[in-house]
Amino acid sequence: MLQELLLKNRSYRRFEENHLIETQILKDLINLARFSPSSGNLQPLKYMISNDPVKNSLIFPNLGWARYLENWNGPSAGEKPSAYILILGDTQITNSFGCDDGIAAQNILLGAVEQGLGGCMISSIYRENIQQALQIPIRYQILLIIALGKPKEQIIIEPIPSDGNIKYWRDHNQIHHVPKRRLDDIIVS
Repeated sequence: MLQELLLKNRSYRRFEENHLIETQILKDLINLARFSPSSGNLQPLKYMISNDPVKNSLIFPNLGWARYLENWNGPSAGEKPSAYILILGDTQITNSFGCDDGIAAQNILLGAVEQGLGGCMISSIYRENIQQALQIPIRYQILLIIALGKPKEQIIIEPIPSDGNIKYWRDHNQIHHVPKRRLDDIIVS
């Protein structure tokens, strides 16, 4: 059921780093993105796969992780993603990518959950560093990076507290809590 996939599709930030994700699985996830709607049906998105530890090590230090967790600089050794999918915009097709990357990323993440994996959509990126390190041609704009792996953390969705604080947090057991608005609070009548 779709709702079950959506509830399992959280922004995972800690993974079983040694869990290999085969290249074919990553290609299958990109194939799901290929079927996403595209503004004007331009289909300007391209993808780069990384499931190699050396290539992953070039990507990881150029990502921002969980800004609300002030004293946490991202996954530690053994908890880093085992794969990445970079979503690129091909500027030879268009310079305006709208929300195509977000739609494609959601399809990829839902497919990952269906495979028993998890991921995190990351837009806090040192783009120039990654562009240079991976020798990505300048025609491709880095739009999003999806970190993927076998989740190593528990995430709980809960109502927003009475003070209205929407910041996610971790408890003393390192369980990740994510406040979400109630349905009645997001429908405007």
